[in-house]
Amino acid sequence: MEKRRIAFDIGVTYNTPVKKLKLIPGIAKKAITSTKNCSFDRTHFNKFGDFSMNFEVVYYVNTSDYNEYMDAQQEINLKITEEFEKQKIEFAYPTQTVYVKK
Repeated sequence: MEKRRIAFDIGVTYNTPVKKLKLIPGIAKKAITSTKNCSFDRTHFNKFGDFSMNFEVVYYVNTSDYNEYMDAQQEINLKITEEFEKQKIEFAYPTQTVYVKK
């Protein structure tokens, strides 16, 4: 195995403005292309989920070494998280609203 393919989803909250949604593919691409031994494939807004608007991110780590693969994956995830914090883009998580009638 000369390279490893990574595909994952990023879910953001439904109150994320379109202007910020449009930034997400570029954020992912920059995080991946600036990481050693990584090749960007694609990022797309691909789904309206139950709790989030979802983007699929796909890239390759060009090494067969498992530790290098994990290090690259961690570095990319941290870069994406850091940029989301700067841009005030919120990751989504399952939520439920309960209304109580008196």
